[in-house]
Amino acid sequence: MRLFDTLTKTKVEVPESGPIRMYFCGPTVYQRAHIGNARPFVLGMWLRNWLRAQGREVKLVHNITDINDRIYEAAPGASAELAARATQWYLEDTGALGLGEADDSPKASEYVPQILRFITELIDGGYAYEVEGDVYFRVARDPQYGRLSGQRPDQVEEQEPNARKEDPRDFALWKANKPDEDTWWESPWGRGRPGWHIECSVMAEELLGPVFEIHGGGLDLVFPHHENELAQSNALGHDFARIWTHNGLLRFTGSKMSKSEGNIVTIREAVERWGREAILVYFMTGHWSKPIDFSEGTMAAAQARVDRFREVLRGESSPNGDWDAFADALEDDFNTPEALAVLHGWRDHGLLRRALEVFGLASLADEVEAPREIVELAERRRDARAARDFDEADRLRSQIEAAGWEARDVADGFQLVPK
Repeated sequence: MRLFDTLTKTKVEVPESGPIRMYFCGPTVYQRAHIGNARPFVLGMWLRNWLRAQGREVKLVHNITDINDRIYEAAPGASAELAARATQWYLEDTGALGLGEADDSPKASEYVPQILRFITELIDGGYAYEVEGDVYFRVARDPQYGRLSGQRPDQVEEQEPNARKEDPRDFALWKANKPDEDTWWESPWGRGRPGWHIECSVMAEELLGPVFEIHGGGLDLVFPHHENELAQSNALGHDFARIWTHNGLLRFTGSKMSKSEGNIVTIREAVERWGREAILVYFMTGHWSKPIDFSEGTMAAAQARVDRFREVLRGESSPNGDWDAFADALEDDFNTPEALAVLHGWRDHGLLRRALEVFGLASLADEVEAPREIVELAERRRDARAARDFDEADRLRSQIEAAGWEARDVADGFQLVPK
């Protein structure tokens, strides 16, 4: 299997033996997650499913950032309570997608002792320094800084303005407690809390080891977040992630979906409106590394694909599928649009179920049981047809359709299908 790697700008082979350890950056929890936040989670779960289906040992870590400036700003004096609530929202909302859970979902607040040890090692090695309770990473000590994002070290803009820093490019590993921040931890440099970037380096290394196979996240995390992770982890004398996979962002009718644009649709709202199957099929329509448009039209198209799969699975099975064509699409940079096109050509129910299982869509093969009152209407319609009372049969058909069902005439009576 090959995946496009942001660092080398090439497709890199996933190791053919040994465990596959994956770290996919999760949300900063201060509000209900929007549908775009679901994409790295979905990709990580799909990759895990596919690799396990090939007999590989896989561990997926999907973190929760529950210490962050945004949380303090969103809930002054009550940041911990908001972070706890928003964490539960995120787990509930991604759970509603029907893909299960990551193998580990660590919270940054649970790893502060390990973060303190990591920072101390960086200071001892000369890669970090303390200034009045803050601790910064010395970017100048990393001659390859910028290699992940493609930025030249001498052109990197200041990330966290502070006149006390040695170099404007230096980034925070530890931040001294401010009067409006209601959570803090004691440290050798005084009361404070971790910076964002060090949290993920520590959680990844604690749960997967200092070197692991795949690091994922949204394209917006390449700089500064992942660039800084790579720098601080390499400073301790080891490699970090072997493959960096950055998924494209969602665009709402052509523009980035964001709170500032006022075009946010939460995961919860999307599931309630279109259903989890349509959301998952929608994500399949775009290559994971590219931007993908989110609109009424794209979701209507995804729902139509869902209906098409259900229609095929209600019909007769025909052994016409080519599993190798499906597998080849996923083995070559996990090309879900190509895999989706292959699936739409199949009529083999067993093969379809097996493939849809990878994407959490095996439920498309489930028969949906109609409510008893709809069944009774269909039975009355069947009897009316038998009595050649076609006006009554048509009236009953209209009632059934108004309730969201379609009555189909089959050899042994009728079949009820959701519209």
